[in-house]
Amino acid sequence: MRHVAAVVIIDALGRVAGWSEGARQLTGHPAGEVVGRPAADLLAQQTLGELLTMGSGTVALRHRDGHRIELSVTACPVTGADGTPAGHVLTADPSGTALAAQAFQQASMSMSVFDLQQRYLRLNDAACAVMGVAEEALTGRFFPETVADVEYNRGFQHHLREVAETGRPVRYESFAGSPTLNREHHWSIEMWPLRAESGEQTAVAMAAFDNTEQYWARRRLALLNEAATNIGTTLDVVRTAEELVELLVPRYADFASVDLLDWVLGADEPPAVPEGAVEMRRVAHRSTSPDNPATAVALGRTEAYQPPSPPAQAIREGRVVRSQAGEPSFVQWLAERNARSPGGSRHRDGAHSVIAVPLRARGTTLGVAVCIRKTNPDEYAPDDAVFAEELASRAAVCIDNARRFARERDTALALQHSLLPQGLPGQAAVEVAHRYLPSGSLAGIGGDWFDVIPLSGGRVGLVVGDVVGHGIRSSATMGRLRTAVRTLADVDLPPDELLTHLDDLVTHLSSDNNGEEVAELGATCLYAVYDPVSRRLSLAAAGHPAPVVVLPGGVAQSVPMAAGPPLGVGGLPFEATEQELPEGSVVALYTDGLVEDRDRDPEGTTDELCRVLAASAGSLEELCDNVLKAVLPEQPGDDVALLLACTRALGADRVATWDVPPDPAQVAVFRQAATEQLALWGLEETAFVTELVVSELVTNAIRYGEPPIQLRLIRDRALICEVSDASSTSPHLRRAHAYDEGGRGLLLVAQLTQRWGSRHTAAGKTIWAEQPLPDT
Repeated sequence: MRHVAAVVIIDALGRVAGWSEGARQLTGHPAGEVVGRPAADLLAQQTLGELLTMGSGTVALRHRDGHRIELSVTACPVTGADGTPAGHVLTADPSGTALAAQAFQQASMSMSVFDLQQRYLRLNDAACAVMGVAEEALTGRFFPETVADVEYNRGFQHHLREVAETGRPVRYESFAGSPTLNREHHWSIEMWPLRAESGEQTAVAMAAFDNTEQYWARRRLALLNEAATNIGTTLDVVRTAEELVELLVPRYADFASVDLLDWVLGADEPPAVPEGAVEMRRVAHRSTSPDNPATAVALGRTEAYQPPSPPAQAIREGRVVRSQAGEPSFVQWLAERNARSPGGSRHRDGAHSVIAVPLRARGTTLGVAVCIRKTNPDEYAPDDAVFAEELASRAAVCIDNARRFARERDTALALQHSLLPQGLPGQAAVEVAHRYLPSGSLAGIGGDWFDVIPLSGGRVGLVVGDVVGHGIRSSATMGRLRTAVRTLADVDLPPDELLTHLDDLVTHLSSDNNGEEVAELGATCLYAVYDPVSRRLSLAAAGHPAPVVVLPGGVAQSVPMAAGPPLGVGGLPFEATEQELPEGSVVALYTDGLVEDRDRDPEGTTDELCRVLAASAGSLEELCDNVLKAVLPEQPGDDVALLLACTRALGADRVATWDVPPDPAQVAVFRQAATEQLALWGLEETAFVTELVVSELVTNAIRYGEPPIQLRLIRDRALICEVSDASSTSPHLRRAHAYDEGGRGLLLVAQLTQRWGSRHTAAGKTIWAEQPLPDT
């Protein structure tokens, strides 16, 4: 049963003159039992006079069945026609209507009641405070007439009409202002229908909760979460700064800029902040206006910020600095900015609030981020400063990471370039062209290398290698291995033996580091030796891709060979492969970065490499470019080294060979034969030194070596004299004593020739000496 308000009329004599249905429900007394009786008879304790005097209070009634009832009662005096007191009207609401009215009126949220035509019926104190007028000024007025915000008006009126027409409650959120609030607020609004006892809808009630602070806290948290994924996507200092300002504008600022200290963009160590003005370089800025009117410093330019300005203050004090319009520091900073701005004074009245936050990472100040509000009416508050500090700390770490990566990459690249050949040595066996492309990935510079090594007898060594890993350590390891290869090649070791010694070296390097860098010291290598006299290519590989050979006529194919284990594995042999090449053949040596990638099929890429190499090109340099354009992806994931060698041949007219019998008396014969050959070549100037070299080397071979003995003269970029025999014993240079009759021959050879040495062959050894050709 629905309870209604209880109403009792008491005449001037204190007798009950009226008794409502609500009073009967409340006390159980029908009207016939109480009308005409003294009202005091219904009270359990206090007298009626106290209640009538106070006008309201809590009274205790005696129910018809005897139990006690306490309730709040309001007494309203009644006067007669002649103005004399005629009694009182007492009202009591057992369902809490009075308390509900108080709760409505005193609620902290804005609450209003509208009729079905969207006119105000009632407002509480909070609603009146928001609207800025008293309740009497709004009651009966049409809602759209009281709000100036068209968008807010349209949305609010739409929902009022919806509830009035459908009778269904509506809950929604709105971001709008109000007549008395100086900025837009975020409202959670709920509207619901009010119904009479009959169920008919009579009005629409509305409650609006201002959760602006919670809204901005959620927005700031969302921005911080977004910063974790959107700032620092690349290890690039400038791009990271651009990502920061893109996040700030327009949700946090109308204009944002990032200025960095100059050393951050270079390779210097952080200096102390100087006294006076602070110079910084603008690396990124962004504005809500298309023409970027707040820009006073162009991108890439340096600007000196004076000590009173917020940016300089933030740098020096290492804290967030807020400044608002009217403050002296703000006025001075704005004047300096307007003076620098291309628009000059036309922007003087724009900015009204600025916040400057230092970019600090790992205890070092990198620069400053400045945020300006112009069209946004809200000033930066303390909560905004806390957010800016948190966001700046995250961005500063990303900028510092990018700075450190760039510095390490530049160092590794400089080391890599210093360890690679700066210029290929002169030799006549092959014509060469090469390319080296450092990795553009975040992994850093790798350890790829190549080399061309002149060998004795006019031969040439061709090398490509790849150290596992990236960074400075890989580059340093590459330099050690390249030096080791050149040293071993100078001993004239065959390819398979050279790789065996190189493998031992890598194993020793790993053991010297207690096994901690075995993986990083692992490497692959391909070593090939080409002899222009025999036109034979001898090569061996340690886990490295086989080279591609292009024969004259355009036939390209990979050299069939055993790859062997990578360097550092140990315990497995390396196998050498030999192939005779016609003059003009092109040998392509490369590292795996050219053909291997996670998104590519190595076999298909190798086929494409063969196709490009077989195509005609004007030169080896052009062929190198064609290979890189056709085979490499847009963003190589690893370093790439490519070495092209076009073979040449020394014909019979440039090589003279004699078989030498083991008879000392024949030395003069071959000395004369060598002199005659030099005359045919037009090298008479070299005859004296050549005769002495031939005499010494042939004599030593006859005396200390074993037959068969062979003398060979080669006219290449230098004049080469070689004597081969079947003995594996190599001669040693030594100093003869004053009374020794011999032992000075090799010393004379070493002093008179450009260089000399020995190499082991399958049949024994070869002693050789080179002397420069005369200028002609």
